[in-house]
Amino acid sequence: MAGPYPKLEDLASNACELMTSQPGSSNGRYGSEYCALYYHSEAGGGYFLSYLSDIRSRLDSADIKSCALPTALSDSSNADAILLGGAHTHPHNRKFSSKDLSTAAHWNPTRFADKKTGRIWDKTLLVFFREATGECRTYGYNNSTRFIQALRNGQWIVIGKVYNDDGDIELMNGHDWVPL
Repeated sequence: MAGPYPKLEDLASNACELMTSQPGSSNGRYGSEYCALYYHSEAGGGYFLSYLSDIRSRLDSADIKSCALPTALSDSSNADAILLGGAHTHPHNRKFSSKDLSTAAHWNPTRFADKKTGRIWDKTLLVFFREATGECRTYGYNNSTRFIQALRNGQWIVIGKVYNDDGDIELMNGHDWVPL
């Protein structure tokens, strides 16, 4: 759907704009989630976002939204693609859910090496939320380090850490979901 972007930060920023502009993706309690995969291709020149899915994995309620991540990547123009994680919107809440952060939801392996380049990759889940002011918020959850990051001014800032298998969070001193 989108790419290539030279840096993950560029992909994440643009994916936030693309995904939260979909119908219902920013409609609060009455909204819908959209899911996608993101990946990297050396031959393709960077990071890419897959096509979106709005297929539900369960019935939504006012407080719980869902979408089913695509189960496969099909990009014949980037045969060397390395799948790095999933991405989804939150129409009603900027925070990760405990389900998003639980060890049961981790992508295994959580860290791996590309045999061709020797580069080490961590699987990371991205979440996007559009504020009522129109500002797009981007967050990442690194499945390996268990750190939660916020994309602020084009840079990832660690704002918290998941401290148990259930996905409970401890925010870092002086940090929150929105800049203080």
